Amino acid sequence: MTTALQKGIDTIAKATEEDRNQNYREALRLYEHGIDYFIHAMRYETSSERAKDSIRSKCEEYLGRAEKLKKHLNQPKEPEKKKEVKEDAGSDDDSEEDPEKKKLMQQLEGTVQVDKPNIKWEDVAGLDAAKESLKEAVILPIKFPFLFEGKRKPWKGILLFGPPGTGKSYLAKAVATEAENSTFISVSSSNLVSKWLGESEKLVRGLFELARARKPAIIFIDEIDSLCSTRSDNENDATRRIKTEFLVQMQGVSNDNEGVLVLGATNIPWMLDSAIRRRFEKRIYIPLPEAPARTAMFKLHVGKTPNTLTEEDFRTLGKEAEGLSGADISIVVRDALMQPVRKVQTATHFKIVSGPSRSNPDVIIHDLLTPCSPGDPDAIEKNWMDVPSDKLCEPVMTMQDMKLSLAQTKPTVNEKDLEKLKLFMDDFGQEG
Repeated sequence: MTTALQKGIDTIAKATEEDRNQNYREALRLYEHGIDYFIHAMRYETSSERAKDSIRSKCEEYLGRAEKLKKHLNQPKEPEKKKEVKEDAGSDDDSEEDPEKKKLMQQLEGTVQVDKPNIKWEDVAGLDAAKESLKEAVILPIKFPFLFEGKRKPWKGILLFGPPGTGKSYLAKAVATEAENSTFISVSSSNLVSKWLGESEKLVRGLFELARARKPAIIFIDEIDSLCSTRSDNENDATRRIKTEFLVQMQGVSNDNEGVLVLGATNIPWMLDSAIRRRFEKRIYIPLPEAPARTAMFKLHVGKTPNTLTEEDFRTLGKEAEGLSGADISIVVRDALMQPVRKVQTATHFKIVSGPSRSNPDVIIHDLLTPCSPGDPDAIEKNWMDVPSDKLCEPVMTMQDMKLSLAQTKPTVNEKDLEKLKLFMDDFGQEG
């Protein structure tokens, strides 16, 4: 698998080539993507301090070049004379940048998702209305920008709210995968709250500046209620300033957020400040899954694990799992998948069966051992410790295993929580 470091080297090579050919806009885009890969490699792939220092110096070099290209592209074009960017590395431009701001921006660089989560729309069971709204807000403006000219504008703020475990964060991962050529920035309160006075507001401002510099961009804020809860008279002054800065950046007089979408997710939308709620133009309710969606979830989570379940069994499970969220269903299936393992662990008798080899499924082995009841005529008394590791034939998961796990799993959402969410939905929400 190609590492982020190798991807960064390849991307920077392309950027240098475009820079040499004076395709400055494309070169700028490639420089920024290359730097993202380098930062990812420095954080997650490299443990050597010497290697990190080398990557860091390269990032600073290419960041300087990217800044010069950005300034050049923002200058008004001269009609006749083609303006070129100076390659002088010892220019005074680098010294003009505020070192404190540069440090904050580097801190926020880690929130940019370099590698896509690889989750497609079809991996999200149900939630068709929510998916269509997200496609309308994110995918269409990127693919067909001419559709959103004049008075027709894409949504700039979408709030996903609903019970925990219904797929709000999963939907955001699907957006990150499907929104090609866009920057996905995922943040939480830990990325934006600092113990130093005044730094939190600068981080919020820096977050939006980063998104504007890399548009089209999506800012995803999970559990947004932790940042933007209702303002009160006795709250901490620093907390109020963060909320104020967030309000200004989302829809302030001097800020142009064209090409920037703020995507928020919360389980307790009634805790949000009314001004923040107003800035999320679309407020989409992500409810507990219906029976067809629950059926699809059981199929997705079982996957290719050996089982005897039929299509009718999956539909039955979908009906009987009423009240369970997507996360609850995931737990039910995981527990059911462990039932064959438990049979092996608790078995006192095994019998000889035939089955495919693990290394080569086309080869049939005739002396495998599988758990059985003591009353089986072919039963041999032994426990799992006596079975060689290459001779075990695992029991297949059955409908009985699934029903046993379903009976033992309790829903994580109660009626009281659903009533609050439905009340918020009636007052402020929409189905998609």
